[in-house]
Amino acid sequence: MDFQHLNSLKGFMPSHEGLALTKWAKKFSHYGPALEIGTFGAKSTLYIAAGSAIHSQLVYTIDHHSGSEEHQLGEEYFDPEIYDESLGRVNTVPLMQANLQQFDESKWIVPILANANSIAPSWGTELGFLFIDGSHTEESAMNDYENWNSKLHPHGALVIHDIYEKPEDGGQAPFLIYQKALKEGFQLYERVDTIVCLTRN
Repeated sequence: MDFQHLNSLKGFMPSHEGLALTKWAKKFSHYGPALEIGTFGAKSTLYIAAGSAIHSQLVYTIDHHSGSEEHQLGEEYFDPEIYDESLGRVNTVPLMQANLQQFDESKWIVPILANANSIAPSWGTELGFLFIDGSHTEESAMNDYENWNSKLHPHGALVIHDIYEKPEDGGQAPFLIYQKALKEGFQLYERVDTIVCLTRN
């Protein structure tokens, strides 16, 4: 993996947090494949694949590819480069495809174009690594946690991005599901800046 090139891609994953994803995926995908909620341009997906490929494990990444609330027209993180005029909405599929085509590790990545919570009821494969980084509304983040954490192998890892203790620093939904996970038996394995890795033992 060319991490310098990977870090240059458009996305919301700084290199030090991305390398933490690689390290944790390498350790915990021993127990099963990885699954990511919230693909965007697949930058974080590629960091995960760099680790999970060590165990020949796939990375499933789920996204509706219409952008999160903050990416929409007129919102704080709107980017005209990912706005599809023909569709009249944000469309991150071309960005994801362009990024994946640049790396051999993409052969381990399985994109799923859907709402994560519509997939969860029929998901039967036990996961070694679960990364929650989708919509940051409280309802959506809580649904991601409640619908997917039970899919983890008993020794697998739950990873949550964008943890901000103070509202003035960032959205609170990821922090709330982090707190809920701790109350429900998860323990902090390691934290790197705003990304946490949790295990059940």
